[in-house]
Amino acid sequence: MTEPLSEAQLADLRAWPSPAIANAIETFDIRSRATGFMTPDILCRFPDMDPIVGYAATCKIRASIPPGDDPQTKAAPDWWAHIESIPEPRIIVIQDLDQPPIGSFWGEVNGNIHKALGAIGLITDGGVRDLDEVEEIGFQFLSKEILVSHAYVHIVEIGQPVTVGGVTVHPGDLLHADKHGVCEIPHDIAPQVAAAAQAVEDRERVIINYAKSDDFTSQGLLNVMQGRAPYADEE
Repeated sequence: MTEPLSEAQLADLRAWPSPAIANAIETFDIRSRATGFMTPDILCRFPDMDPIVGYAATCKIRASIPPGDDPQTKAAPDWWAHIESIPEPRIIVIQDLDQPPIGSFWGEVNGNIHKALGAIGLITDGGVRDLDEVEEIGFQFLSKEILVSHAYVHIVEIGQPVTVGGVTVHPGDLLHADKHGVCEIPHDIAPQVAAAAQAVEDRERVIINYAKSDDFTSQGLLNVMQGRAPYADEE
């Protein structure tokens, strides 16, 4: 990955909702408009929280068999070491190999542990629990399911690409997430995305303001969308 963004640059990205970030990325024409964001089954559990922006720490989990019976089981200290190798702020991204998910890796305990490890939120195609307690500490959850039990949950792979919500996430990828969903921000354009979001907003605001005006007509709207004055055809 490239040099991490400054705190000021991260704050500029956090100031925008994820749809604005997606719109901004489109203006660079560096990937298909149908890629780079997660599917709508990855739901934000705390929609009143501000957007989060951070770098991905990745792992895969399984909960259907005891960890002692699984030769792929990984030790927690190895997972913590991977997290600490990723620049802050960190977003945990976990692929659940049990589909449908049956055991949650996430609750009050791991929420507090991972917050202490410099993480600000979780994105998973698995499940979460202890929602009230985790929301209280300001740790964001985006998940496919809400679950009751942790079952036999354990980590089976650390620091490799994971696929969650249709997006393959690599360690260190820059992610933006909020109540709308999750968007991956390409490193090459990351420093310019906030300014691009403002440029899109400025263009859209002209259209929105005209649509709200008492003088609205469809011809005037066409003129505005083409960058002309609303009454250009009447002059």
